Amino acid sequence: MDASKPVKAAKKAVKAAATSVADAVTAQVPGSPGSAPATLEEPTTPREPLPPKKEQGAPDTRTPTGAETGLPAPANGQQGAYLTTATGVRLRDTDHSLKAGPRGPSLLQDHHLREKITHFDHERIPERVVHARGTGAHGTFTAYGTAESVTKAGFLKKNTETDVFVRFSTVLGSRGSADTVRDTRGFAVKFYTDEGNFDLVGNNIPVFFIQDAIKFPDIIHAAKPHPDREIPQAQSAHDTFWDFVSLHTEAQHHTIWNMSDRGIPRSYRTMEGFGVHTFRLVNDAGATTLVKFHWKPKLGVHSLTWEEAQLLSGLDPDFHRRDLYDAIEAGAFPEYELGIQVFPDTGEEAFAGIDLLDPTKMVPEELAPVQPIGKLVIDRTPTNFFAESEQVAFHLGTMPPGIDVTNDPLLQGRLFSYVDTQLSRLGGPNYNQIPINRPHAPVNDMLRDGFHQHAVHGGVAPYRPNSLDGGNPSTAEDGFVDVPVIVAEAPKIRQNPASFDDHYSQTRLFWLSMTPTEQEHIISAYTFELSKCYEQAIKERQLQALANIDPVLCRQVATGLGLPEPKPTVPLADVTPSPTLSQIGHTWPTDGRTIGIVVDPDGDVDAALKVREVVFGAGMTPLLIAPHGGMVGGAPVQRTFATARSVEFDAILLAGAPVPAPDARPARDAKAGRASATVDPRVLLLVDECWRHAKSIGAWGDGVTVLQEAGVSGTPGVVTANSGEAVFGEIQVLLGAHRVWERFPALVA
Repeated sequence: MDASKPVKAAKKAVKAAATSVADAVTAQVPGSPGSAPATLEEPTTPREPLPPKKEQGAPDTRTPTGAETGLPAPANGQQGAYLTTATGVRLRDTDHSLKAGPRGPSLLQDHHLREKITHFDHERIPERVVHARGTGAHGTFTAYGTAESVTKAGFLKKNTETDVFVRFSTVLGSRGSADTVRDTRGFAVKFYTDEGNFDLVGNNIPVFFIQDAIKFPDIIHAAKPHPDREIPQAQSAHDTFWDFVSLHTEAQHHTIWNMSDRGIPRSYRTMEGFGVHTFRLVNDAGATTLVKFHWKPKLGVHSLTWEEAQLLSGLDPDFHRRDLYDAIEAGAFPEYELGIQVFPDTGEEAFAGIDLLDPTKMVPEELAPVQPIGKLVIDRTPTNFFAESEQVAFHLGTMPPGIDVTNDPLLQGRLFSYVDTQLSRLGGPNYNQIPINRPHAPVNDMLRDGFHQHAVHGGVAPYRPNSLDGGNPSTAEDGFVDVPVIVAEAPKIRQNPASFDDHYSQTRLFWLSMTPTEQEHIISAYTFELSKCYEQAIKERQLQALANIDPVLCRQVATGLGLPEPKPTVPLADVTPSPTLSQIGHTWPTDGRTIGIVVDPDGDVDAALKVREVVFGAGMTPLLIAPHGGMVGGAPVQRTFATARSVEFDAILLAGAPVPAPDARPARDAKAGRASATVDPRVLLLVDECWRHAKSIGAWGDGVTVLQEAGVSGTPGVVTANSGEAVFGEIQVLLGAHRVWERFPALVA
């Protein structure tokens, strides 16, 4: 373990140097595609590959068996100044096939053509059946030491730093689907600990659709596009999904989370993560504790409105991916605290009457507070998306000493499924030798051969015990030990415990924990989704489930569907709301927010540019919005009135009242349909959408007239002052609450 200290120190030095260089550079809008500016003319002078961008990271240059190489991370990629074949032979030409004369047929002997085309034909691997649409990044986890009393896991000892790779994802959509669909999100973290990898594979929802893994193929088949038409893509608003969840009422708890604002996060940076299952921790004395893992984002939990999500699916289907990578490039590194809820490990495996082995149940934080045990900072984007985010392989059974599983029947099935999946996707049993999966601990596993074997193993005796290899490898006294939990004598039976039968009390708890505004959003989501179903029977069956959750929820959705309100078939649960489940009523840091600044090139441009610098200084990203592209006052324009929409921004500042631009005609831009003689109609639309989505809006000088023409002056969250700096100061305070919630009147009754 001591041997790794110089390497870690070198990494810190490199990171610190990169940070100091970055700090010296004038603030700029993220999104640059390369590490150096492009030249107008084609470069012709041979040169070594460009270095990675300052925010990029890569897997450590470990050997297939975990040994340090001492090489920098880019050594995993291309080398040298010249184009070569896969075996290193330099090439003179890669634009023309070898032919029998300029107009003749291509020749079979063209080895470069065959290599290039063959590799291209095989560039894609099978996408994940679930979580195909994913986004990954590198980071560092630092332990607080507060978990040392409950686990002997080395990476959780005080001040221990561990490299990690994090992958966020949606569940249902294909790789080409949109980021902002209503869906569960994956939150998977690979810890490269000194004692071997630990994969914490969770979601942004603390409960699951089903209680037993044997139903997992069924829920996914039901939620995926219909097999006859392969539609709808990446959504649950269709008959087969609602047929399943209305028949399998254990799914109702997860479903109401999905129908809430949690189903459409504003970004991965404002998304909670949950380990879902109950795990067992073991300390140095051998004592055991049951825990649930939680990730808490530094920026708080924040979501999109449904209209924003729909607009973004068309305007920018990569919205969450772009937000994550732009934030890292801008230095607004996403941060999360890892915490645990701790429960005594009794034979009942229950807490406060809640069965801890039921993955459709959660434990309210009011009953078991989340205790912080460490901090995760994501600060490096991939160098190559395929090599890292697509080839990363997670498995819940990848655990270091000190962490173990429980008998949760969903978890038990996942322990099989994840390995089985990698064998298909990544071409064989050696997927842990792919660079992004390689552990940062020595590997001596006695596993041999197979597809894609990268290690060149020595020795002649890959078995134990042996004498021909000197007894190597030996077993370790401090190695992983499965906790010797007593398994009671019981008949083999396909059955759940009686405690799994309650499908409605926690669903009702979630509903009653929401503010009236959030309840309105849940009603709208259920109404929209069920309206997309063809079969009336499915709508009526789901309404019956809603009646068993809450009569107000059922009545409002039934009214929207034009169907009668059924009576409950079970007594309504008497529950205590959990305020921690609500996203409203808190204030959070404003790091990394995106601020749109509307500029009038004929107005006070200097004032707009001053505010731009203030926004940069506040750790946010300002985007200038002008009638046309190019430069305004010497600063680059990021959006034009034709390309900007409110959904890209957390707030809008109006630095002027630009008159209609030459392209402000419906024939050129459909957004210009609202006639206005004084202000460009696209700007009025921008303001109208921001107001409708409860975002902060600020104006000064001529910009105040835009508020008046848009009809929003004097309403909550609309700020005016004598200077842009004063306006932004008030906007920054409003941003801490995410939205101006007063603009969402509640109608629930």
